[in-house]
Amino acid sequence: MRSQIQGAGLGLKRELIPQIQASFGQAEIGNIDFLEIAPENWINAGGKYSKQLDWFVERYPMVCHGLCLSLGGLSPLNTDFLKQVKTFLQQYQIPIYTEHLSYCSDGFKGDHGYLYDLLPIPFTEEAVHYVAQRIRQTQDILGQQIGVENASAYVAAPVSEMDELTFINAVISEANCLLHLDINNIYVNSVNFGFDPHVFLRGLPGDKIIYSHMAGHYQQTPSLLVDTHGANVIDPVWALLADAYQLFGAFPTLLERDNNIPPLNLLMQEINKIADYQHQATHPLSISAAANAETVY
Repeated sequence: MRSQIQGAGLGLKRELIPQIQASFGQAEIGNIDFLEIAPENWINAGGKYSKQLDWFVERYPMVCHGLCLSLGGLSPLNTDFLKQVKTFLQQYQIPIYTEHLSYCSDGFKGDHGYLYDLLPIPFTEEAVHYVAQRIRQTQDILGQQIGVENASAYVAAPVSEMDELTFINAVISEANCLLHLDINNIYVNSVNFGFDPHVFLRGLPGDKIIYSHMAGHYQQTPSLLVDTHGANVIDPVWALLADAYQLFGAFPTLLERDNNIPPLNLLMQEINKIADYQHQATHPLSISAAANAETVY
């Protein structure tokens, strides 16, 4: 899958808006190639927020990553919300919409009672068909393919007939959707459930990747990681990204930082690192030649 965006991206948080605006056009933030927003935070925004969004849309490619669709939930899909999303995407000419392969609604209310957490879907044949149908319904309403993100988890669903990798592949195939690859979530789950993240990565449909997330996490115990988006990316996750680029090419990759957000100049260190990894994956010979040129004999 060749995405409609490229390079390295950053999740647009309100704390970062004045810093990006003040630094726009400067080399220090030159590696920010695209920005991501949650449509729930911007739909029907007025006043200064509407003006801010206009400013960014004029200057950066944008993508939307949803929070509350609850693709695996028991409540009917919120079609009214999806129609709002469609209007929003068209209004701002945002080509990409992705959501989590999880659920966040309780299923006991007709008003989409939200749980404010992303919970794992049981890995069963029934769930594959159910979730794939809801993804197809979403795509029919939006008039475009969406990407689904592999989710982090901390306890296994009570009933499972397959592993996570088989489940993801089955859903993507049946729904004819795209993969929003979260590199950190692979690593988090590999620790929490005891599998090799690099083997897992090799089983994913690389041709379906639309873009990816990089993020930090919290280590609660040596065998329990929590996906917080509140810390720096650690070395094993960087190694997993490098492996993904070698396998699938240098797909667009975005840094998520939702908590403990440092100043923009510190975030740029990780964005620049993403850009460096992408350059190395795209130009391995030039990197090697440069290294040899600097060698002193």
